Amino acid sequence: MSFSRRNFLIATGVVAASSSVLTACGGGDGGSGSSAKHDGPKVSGSETIDIKVGSKADSAGPAPEVKGAVKGGTIYSLDQFDMDHMDPAQIYISTEAAITVPIMRGLTGYKIDDKGVTTLVGDAATDAGTMKDGGKTWSFTLKDGLKWEDGSEVTADDVRHTFERIFAPFITEGPIFVQTWLEGGDKYKGPYEGKHLDSIEVDGKTITFRLKEARSDFNFTVAMRGYSLVPKKLDTKEKYDKKPVSCGPYKIESRSVGKSMTFVRNEHWDPKTDPIRNAYPDSFHFQFGFELVASTDRYIADKGNDQYTMSIFNEIAPERIAQVLTNAEYKKRVLTRVDTVTYYWPINTTRITDVKVRQAINWAWPHQQLQTISGGAYSTEIATTILSPVTPGYEKFDLYGTTKKPGGDPEKAKALLKEAGKVGQKLVIAYQQSDTQVKVAVAVKNALEKAGFEVVNKQVDKSTFYTQIGKIDNEYDLFGAGWSPDWPNGYSVFYPCWHGDNIGDGRSNYAQLNDTGVNKAIDAASKIADPDEANKAWGAIDRQIMELAPVVPDYHKIRNWMYGSKVGNVVYDGGNNCIALCKLYAAK
Repeated sequence: MSFSRRNFLIATGVVAASSSVLTACGGGDGGSGSSAKHDGPKVSGSETIDIKVGSKADSAGPAPEVKGAVKGGTIYSLDQFDMDHMDPAQIYISTEAAITVPIMRGLTGYKIDDKGVTTLVGDAATDAGTMKDGGKTWSFTLKDGLKWEDGSEVTADDVRHTFERIFAPFITEGPIFVQTWLEGGDKYKGPYEGKHLDSIEVDGKTITFRLKEARSDFNFTVAMRGYSLVPKKLDTKEKYDKKPVSCGPYKIESRSVGKSMTFVRNEHWDPKTDPIRNAYPDSFHFQFGFELVASTDRYIADKGNDQYTMSIFNEIAPERIAQVLTNAEYKKRVLTRVDTVTYYWPINTTRITDVKVRQAINWAWPHQQLQTISGGAYSTEIATTILSPVTPGYEKFDLYGTTKKPGGDPEKAKALLKEAGKVGQKLVIAYQQSDTQVKVAVAVKNALEKAGFEVVNKQVDKSTFYTQIGKIDNEYDLFGAGWSPDWPNGYSVFYPCWHGDNIGDGRSNYAQLNDTGVNKAIDAASKIADPDEANKAWGAIDRQIMELAPVVPDYHKIRNWMYGSKVGNVVYDGGNNCIALCKLYAAK
């Protein structure tokens, strides 16, 4: 999942040294197949999240009961930020996706069983979809008994409207996968002038999508919050962003933008239709405007309503992380996971054209120093790959000696520069304006100059950073970025960020890599229907790209969420890459 500029700024240290965002991207053990335990100062044993496609039986409600859970009470949150968007079609940010799980439902979604295993199932649909023509045609049938919060029925026309309105001009922030894939989508302007998109067909309760090319993972794509259902008759267009209509177990009772939001029960939700969501608390009260130290200190104190409190975004403050994770009692109230996100430094391949120079940058990179600046091994895991260890397709490899020399190998780097005849190569590096990034800039400059580069650091205003690095004619050779997959496979990492077709102003191929071999490999892997074979292909593509060295992988984020002592069953949602809100309960 791409990050909003706001979340990227936080993740790279503008707000705090080790605060960051999603996705699958603990002291309370549970969640997906991923495991990452702090028995010492480092995280080890993280495993790839393996999300299988469930059967029709798996897609039937109700959701598996949580052992020991009780009904009633309120779960609170302490977080820095309110949500920019609540219209599902505008949601492309992990925190917005996470907080809307209790109120929004899609055709498919992610079910968590009592052992923490995550499975893709039918959510509003009776199953996870039927694929035909090798994946060019997908059909889903709506369940009976689905209702909106006003008691009206969720219909197939609502589903068609949901996918047609994502083409409307006012939808500017959400994912664009389905819009790009649907036949005729390049000319369609949305449903508000009374026209339907011919490639979305409705027959009774069955909805069929006809795609331009085969997509074996389309059922994972429509599990994204950006494709959650919207009622045709209750669609308020631009105003829908302020208060969406629920078909989940909760609905929005009140919202004070920037301060708080409250969910209460939706009496028209039928648990028999929902294999994903439990609904134990009577309400959720989300509170915004709390910096990391403030929220962490309240979790440590564990008084009053804070005993029933968790966070969507806020993790343990860097200033408190050692205090919390070395205290056995505090540590019991921490959920720890290696995220799907990899933070990295794209190298502008249109400016640094010599692969040996790019490889030299990788050999010289001061990973260990940057890890220390970012909060240490409690909050980051040094990266040698583009894929995170918990993303399907991940293959462990280290082409540039990072494991043996995490501080960098300046002699190896200098030798490569000499081979290329580029000793003294000038590098212009863009940094954001923050205390943390100033420290990063100094460490990188020192390491690269020791290896034989001439380094010019340029600070870029945080509010325009992404805009500037996203221009194809930018003046920088190297800059910080990051990416997390939109659904758990390699396509949603490698196509957006490394395919030559995705080069352009505002696009996410920041390195502007346009390698014929890589492009062909991505195209071929995207057509592999067998998940195991596809994962092998994505792992090979990771290595293929790293051999070309258009990027320096920096770190995989380790997320540490603390919570109150009376919040029950804090587990990880491996599909939505967050704390599973609909598995929590308020202990008596």
